[in-house]
Amino acid sequence: MSVATEASEAAILGRVIRPESGAWSKEAAESMLEFDFPPTDLERMNLLAAKAREGNLSPAENEELNNYRDVGRLLELLQSKARLSLKRQPPSS
Repeated sequence: MSVATEASEAAILGRVIRPESGAWSKEAAESMLEFDFPPTDLERMNLLAAKAREGNLSPAENEELNNYRDVGRLLELLQSKARLSLKRQPPSS
């Protein structure tokens, strides 16, 4: 792995969150799985992604799209840990 990858925000967050540990309570994990982007943000992300594919993003829009990607990656890490935590829960009696 390159030094740039290891120092990226996503790599740092991955080391902090440790999604592979799956050590959250059932309640915490279930709560985390409820987090999602609201419809207006999903629409905005789709618009920005379409403009990016066309090569028509302004610098400000590119930064905004990167911000959405960063938040999405954080959400992915947290929800991955939540799903693994639920998978590791002892069976209910």
